[in-house]
Amino acid sequence: MEGTNPVNKKLATTVSGGAVLVLALSACTSGGKSQTDDKLASWAKQVCDAVPAQNAKIKAANDAITKAASDTTNPPQTIQKTDSQAFQDMSDGYKSLATALNNAGAPPGVDGGAQRQQDAVKTLNNLSASYADLKKKVDALNTKDQGKFASGLHDIAAQMTELEKQNQSGTTALKNLEQGDVKKAIAEQASCKKAAATASATAG
Repeated sequence: MEGTNPVNKKLATTVSGGAVLVLALSACTSGGKSQTDDKLASWAKQVCDAVPAQNAKIKAANDAITKAASDTTNPPQTIQKTDSQAFQDMSDGYKSLATALNNAGAPPGVDGGAQRQQDAVKTLNNLSASYADLKKKVDALNTKDQGKFASGLHDIAAQMTELEKQNQSGTTALKNLEQGDVKKAIAEQASCKKAAATASATAG
């Protein structure tokens, strides 16, 4: 029977892609001062102001799982508690981003903006629901039986692999939203610049 440590490391590897989605919303930087429409600039600010805090929450959750996985002495109860909280934080983070984007409404003056905005909101809400489901599954694991716990953790890691497809579709939805004037407006927001700079530092 495979022990919990190799399985938890696999979980940490698959979960580490989670933060990529949020960064797609903030990775562009402005090449210069452009004249963005005031209404669009206001919309971009509303969306961008939600990014840094939620991005930090999702990244911290990723880091917590990775840290727990790297400690071979962690008992099943510790792994369960850490992963459960991390999945809850990821679910909350994506939900908050979806809410911010939904409350902002369609980007004003952008052709097809409403559809692209709703596609992004739907993807973020779906991701939130998926991580909430993972939390329930982690909470239900049998921590008193090492074999059963490892088996359950293996199943969760497999589900995380499937979630990568959702992450990719989410990134695509956000990139579709971030085109033309929307991209320029987002790039001019201080809060998105901050998130982009943090992402660059982390990547480096």
